[in-house]
Amino acid sequence: MNDDQLDALAAIVDHGTFDAAARALSVTPSAVSQRIRGLESTVGQVLVVRTTPCRATDAGTILLRMARQRRLLTSEALAELSSGERALTELPVAVNADSLATWFRPVIDECARWGEVMLRLHVEDQDHSAALLRSGAVLGAVTSDPVAVQGCSVEPLGLIRYLPVAAPQLAQRFSTARGTAWSSMPVVRFNAKDDLQQRILDAHRVNSVPPTHRVPSSEGFIYAVRAGLGWGTVPEDQLGDDLETGRLVRLSIRDRVDVPLYWQCWRLRSPRVDRITEMVRAAAAPLRR
Repeated sequence: MNDDQLDALAAIVDHGTFDAAARALSVTPSAVSQRIRGLESTVGQVLVVRTTPCRATDAGTILLRMARQRRLLTSEALAELSSGERALTELPVAVNADSLATWFRPVIDECARWGEVMLRLHVEDQDHSAALLRSGAVLGAVTSDPVAVQGCSVEPLGLIRYLPVAAPQLAQRFSTARGTAWSSMPVVRFNAKDDLQQRILDAHRVNSVPPTHRVPSSEGFIYAVRAGLGWGTVPEDQLGDDLETGRLVRLSIRDRVDVPLYWQCWRLRSPRVDRITEMVRAAAAPLRR
């Protein structure tokens, strides 16, 4: 394997087609094809599924992660050798929307002061970031999975506590002598992957599907709940003084969802990986209840 072959593999997956990869690498599509065929011949396996867009096979994903790790190490080495202005290094990181809206923000502040990096945030549900780590699309991820992806290390960060809340007028409309009418009260979900509200419904043995709104934005989600569009599980730290002022009410004192979070990152001796890990660790201090 050589650098040109690995760069071609990464470019194909990043840009979706052989032609787009060729433009990104400033070579001909024929040269890209030759590099991939040579790489596949070397490892004896198909590495790219030639669809639109192209995607890596399981074997290709392993080499893709290797290509991206090599790119980071090369960038760091060149930065150390440079006596003039240093080139910027890309730092791709996956983080869930609720973390990005709350405790993760100091990481952005630190990256702004760092000055030698380009932060690339992938907003992904905490339960679905493993694929990004496996492919090398990100060097680290805030995840709810305590099992390390191959080639990665993992450490606990703490937990986000979610409370089921609603606007007072909505809670009153769906209040019965037995409590909240969970089966008929409208609910807000972040997206199709969001199962936090369903965990509350399951706890109350609700088998039917209540009217469901989708608001795929952390700030938009809490705005919708405050507006009375539906009830939702909101991070306790994002509520501010809503409960004290009566802007929102808890639908149940005993119900809550605690989501443990972990930091997974490449198991790689890299100053930049080490530094972003320290940033995340420090920012997550409030999560250690």
